[in-house]
Amino acid sequence: MTLPPIQPALPPAVLQPAPIHPAVTALLAPHVPLHRLWEQDDPAAWLREHGAAIRGLAVSTLAGPVGADLFDRLPALEIVANFGVGYDNVDVAAARARGLVVTNTPGVLDEEVADLAVALLLATVRQLPQAERFLRAGGWRQGPFPLSPTLRGRRIGLLGLGAIGKAIARRLEGFGVDIAYHGRTRQEGVGYPWYPSAQALAAACDTLIAILPGGAATRHIVDAAVLAALGPEGVFINVARGSVVDEAALIAALQDGTILAAGLDVFAEEPAVPEALLALPNAVLLPHVGSASVQTRTAMGELVARNLLAWFREGRALTPV
Repeated sequence: MTLPPIQPALPPAVLQPAPIHPAVTALLAPHVPLHRLWEQDDPAAWLREHGAAIRGLAVSTLAGPVGADLFDRLPALEIVANFGVGYDNVDVAAARARGLVVTNTPGVLDEEVADLAVALLLATVRQLPQAERFLRAGGWRQGPFPLSPTLRGRRIGLLGLGAIGKAIARRLEGFGVDIAYHGRTRQEGVGYPWYPSAQALAAACDTLIAILPGGAATRHIVDAAVLAALGPEGVFINVARGSVVDEAALIAALQDGTILAAGLDVFAEEPAVPEALLALPNAVLLPHVGSASVQTRTAMGELVARNLLAWFREGRALTPV
């Protein structure tokens, strides 16, 4: 298929402030000039000299916060294409104030993250990493691994019921567990019970899975009171953003038995995981790998590139936020 030519008012140069998946570069490079800011000896000087030519940004969480400070140096900027379904790394309000389009990569990672969430839940409840360490350390030679808790009979609360939350729920239905959810509003056509707050959901459940956007609106939505409501048999799973949980309160709850265990794929200051968390035997910790398969990350990168190309060719983005 022959793609239509790009007819820009300015050359549609794209800036990558930090490394991003190679699929982005592979799809974009034949069509638009690409610039890698992190490779410049003096990024600030490069922006002063070349920033006026940049019409698109391709960013990920590796770029850090992306907002007004960078936008002000790119007067021709039109679109910010984010690698990830979450886009709390982008100051959307600042982008909208400048008339910029912001895109993300929904859909292509939903099933992968849902798979990981259920795997993390099982690993946490059944203590699978602990059992493997026990075997590798030779503990089995001295006796069996201690009995674990079970998923049987658990009441699962989904903190967020977007596309990924629904994919998790579909999987959990096959385990025969009760499912409930909290979101800003009750969803029509959803058969699971809805609770009006995170604390109310935690009080009704013994397992809480966070799968909701990050940002100011959800910062520390899981706090000490929510964890206390979850109870001493409670299990907390986070595949959302580290910011949605008060990390200090979570560490204290795991240390003093306020809750039973936690499985975390995300942290407040990645990749710096607190030593107190690393030391906890009742925490299963993963290095933010929810969508980290070769196939899914490639699809995400391709969607970043296709958003930029669609904007430059047709004046429309495929997945605007």
